Amino acid sequence: AAAERELRFRPPAEAPVRLFTEPELARYDGQQEGQPIYLAVKGVVFDVTSGKEFYGKGAPYNALVGKDSTRGVAKMSLDPADLTHDITGLTEEELKSLDDIFNNVYKAKYPIVGYTSRRILNEDGSPNLDFKPEDQPHFNIKDEF
Repeated sequence: AAAERELRFRPPAEAPVRLFTEPELARYDGQQEGQPIYLAVKGVVFDVTSGKEFYGKGAPYNALVGKDSTRGVAKMSLDPADLTHDITGLTEEELKSLDDIFNNVYKAKYPIVGYTSRRILNEDGSPNLDFKPEDQPHFNIKDEF
């Protein structure tokens, strides 16, 4: 009976609440073996460790990790000048591409582990009242019971 109960019980998924400053996020750049690999897009921090062959040390997209690379994702660019959160001047096509990749790649494949401080706080450090947490696409309330 205990074994059966243990099989049915799953601990609840933790809500993503961690706030990352730029220096904190930079620690998760895939350079250290055994350390998680994080990538931020649109201020949402994803754990892309399961895609280590793409994002790990020496991998093709390693330049994107350890920072908010929203502009680079939108432009499909690994140019260091594009590896920033700044979306100023992006075309409608680039913004649509950003939303598609954000929803259909990152949110669909990788767990959210937190948010960049820029997403949650205003420039003056006050809370951003427009902040709305992203939902995990694979979260199901039935899994909680």
